[in-house]
Amino acid sequence: MAQTEPMTQEGYDLLLREFKFLKEVEKPQVNREKQEAAALGDRSENAEYHAAKEKLRHIDKRLFFLSAMIEKAVIIDPEPLDHRRVHFGATVELLDLDNDETLRLSICGVLESEPEEGLISVHSPMAKAVMGKCEGDEIRVHLPLGEKLFEVQRIDYIPIFSLKKKIRSEQDFTFR
Repeated sequence: MAQTEPMTQEGYDLLLREFKFLKEVEKPQVNREKQEAAALGDRSENAEYHAAKEKLRHIDKRLFFLSAMIEKAVIIDPEPLDHRRVHFGATVELLDLDNDETLRLSICGVLESEPEEGLISVHSPMAKAVMGKCEGDEIRVHLPLGEKLFEVQRIDYIPIFSLKKKIRSEQDFTFR
């Protein structure tokens, strides 16, 4: 069975928006640029023509990727889930039992993640280790720098997109 890609409704909507923009706006525009450049004559030394061809390759690659993500998408609404346990969409406060430092992580979809902001992919080792846990549970996680032991201190369900710092727009979708 193919891997699914859990995401929020907002994440799915943004994915569709980017796909539609690239397919209906960006690709036709770059195709026009390519045709205009081709009309200038010799294509072998036509930088504009080759640049447009390269942009089209990047757009097609991105459309292929987005199409695959759309096919695998599973929209998850954390609201009806048991909020006493960690599920997709949870914001978890963990106590590092080695140094008493607190770590705050939110579990989201791969395209919604911003690790530097504590938004981690549901596929990450840390997310996998904490899923299904309750407050007070200890978890052992195998991380690149070694094994760490944490205790779940708190579980909240805060809308993922209210925690994001970078929400992509049409300006971010272009290849210009």
